[in-house]
Amino acid sequence: MTASDEAAARADGGAASNREQFRPEGHDNDHFLLTTVVGSYPKPKWVDRMRDLYESDRTEEDDPRLYVDDDAWQEAKDDAARLIVKEHERAGIDAVVDGEMRRNEMIEYFMHRVEGAEFPGRVKVWGHNYYDKPAVVEEIAYGEEWLVSEFEFSREVASRPVKVPITGPYTLARFSFNEVYDDTGELAYELADLVRQEVENLVEAGARYIQIDEPALAQVPGDHAIVGESLEVITENVPEDVRVGLHVCYGDYSRIYPEILDFPIDEFDLELANGDFDQLDVFKEPEFTTDFAMGVVDAHDADVESVGEIKANIRKGLEVVPPERLVVSPDCGLKLLPREVAYRKMRNMATAAREVEAELDAGEVEVAATADD
Repeated sequence: MTASDEAAARADGGAASNREQFRPEGHDNDHFLLTTVVGSYPKPKWVDRMRDLYESDRTEEDDPRLYVDDDAWQEAKDDAARLIVKEHERAGIDAVVDGEMRRNEMIEYFMHRVEGAEFPGRVKVWGHNYYDKPAVVEEIAYGEEWLVSEFEFSREVASRPVKVPITGPYTLARFSFNEVYDDTGELAYELADLVRQEVENLVEAGARYIQIDEPALAQVPGDHAIVGESLEVITENVPEDVRVGLHVCYGDYSRIYPEILDFPIDEFDLELANGDFDQLDVFKEPEFTTDFAMGVVDAHDADVESVGEIKANIRKGLEVVPPERLVVSPDCGLKLLPREVAYRKMRNMATAAREVEAELDAGEVEVAATADD
């Protein structure tokens, strides 16, 4: 089966059939707008403090009150993950994550687990933000497991379905020094095989919602082909009852659309609120044929959108796809916001989705795009 065939198969039935498993039991409305979060979430301050203590050179003899061993650090991460999962549930989110409480950064975390990668030092990304940029110095190989333990813990503490975000191979390659392979594409293809192994391990562990994060996708014209071929590798053995999403959070979307419709993906998760939906029209022609996970709250603005504002944003998504193919999410991870702000955005987003569902049931919402169009 070709990539286009896989994409068509998911668009024609896979996405719809695997979406219904996330409908909450006893859902009040006939319509169902799946709500989820992208991934990262503000960490409780004590988690960062515990990380600093754990990574310091302090010994128990220096000061037993400030010494953090492996067990204490693991307990802190578990406590934070449990807290954030429950916070997402309390906000009313349908498919939750643990806020990536165990991850320090979306590149470092994964590349530390890849054999053949080293870390020569920190580099500046933007503003005052730095990350430990990896260097691929030998042929890469799958090392320790990446996310299975994280998923299993979240599933155990959650009462709602759990989504697993994982950084995609193209973004990992773009943000790493490459001293071995001919170009970014070759490195991305090698990394795709490692992501495939982790995705298959997650599926075997019971994961039913996996999100591939490729924020770099819309940066370079033409590189969408690298991502498409990598996704073919990653999803080759993923059954149709497992929902696979692709998250992109900045760039010029006209560089990747409509080509991304050929990707073997159930949903595309796109940042749009931050740009005041200026790029929404990109996805209207040709027809958007898969599920549209649209950012309806701004992950970079500490002003909390009202329920009414978010409902208006959700209705914009109905200009692109019918309700049964619309997914409601924030623009991107919320980790840079104050935690109370992030929570209120999620709570208002979930409330807005439920109210729009009720209005759809009552025929009060004009829907430009329908399944029969």
